[in-house]
Amino acid sequence: MDKDTLLGQLDNVWKFFTTPILSLNNNAISIASVIAAVTIFIFFIVISKWIENLVAKALEKRTIDPGIKGSLERFSRYLTIAIGGFITLDSLGISLNSLAALGAILMVGIGFGLQNIAQNFISGLIILLERPIKRGDIVQVGDTSGRVMDIRVRSTVVETRDDVTIIIPNSQFISEQVINDSYSAEKIRYTVKIGVSYGSDVEKVKAALLRIAREHEAVRSHPAAKVFFMDFGSSSLDFELRVWVTEFWATDGILSDLRFAIDREFRKQGIEIPFPQRDLHIKSQPDNLQVLPA
Repeated sequence: MDKDTLLGQLDNVWKFFTTPILSLNNNAISIASVIAAVTIFIFFIVISKWIENLVAKALEKRTIDPGIKGSLERFSRYLTIAIGGFITLDSLGISLNSLAALGAILMVGIGFGLQNIAQNFISGLIILLERPIKRGDIVQVGDTSGRVMDIRVRSTVVETRDDVTIIIPNSQFISEQVINDSYSAEKIRYTVKIGVSYGSDVEKVKAALLRIAREHEAVRSHPAAKVFFMDFGSSSLDFELRVWVTEFWATDGILSDLRFAIDREFRKQGIEIPFPQRDLHIKSQPDNLQVLPA
């Protein structure tokens, strides 16, 4: 193949890629411009991850709440991708006015078929802005309870105490009731309910419960544990031991340890934990009572 033929073929290939395939706002769009736009957008996606890591390293040594750090990292990534999207559209000749018209069309499509996706996306932005939950929080939404591992644009990753990963749509955290154990403080109060037999020394019961709380290493000394005499139950004197802990993830184990210790201490001191009792009264019939036939 001679040089002129090769140049001719290259010229044909170039014309194929640069020939306009459609016109948008008096701007000719060719295959080459589409490839260039896609390349630009992919570049910004790649660089957004690098910027997110850069922001994470910059905030690593600063005394900032982990949830705020995570939000700043994610926003830096989304902002970079958004800038890349605008530059990509601008390279294709799509102006802001065109975007407004396109947005109106997309809103109609969202109303019909993409409602859940849009709802979860907007909910994800609300979570990152308002921060009702953040990475590391112990939350309960619906029947799901666990630790927040990651907050994404559309969903939140929650790991349960059984090491099961659950993907929860962000809209559930906005529209439903959410219990966040670690939202307002670094400690939380838990209650152990216990009943003792009538006739037990209540002061002895109180002293035993407080001693058990003090001896457990996971129970905080400030605020101190408290014992409340709640009620005269149907078959027991009802008490509550209220303790403060900081290890949110291990509360099941802590409460189990306290119950084991209470049972052991009560057996040692002769304090009886009663079982439910019912009195049954049988009334005999008179001998002269006649039963009429049906």
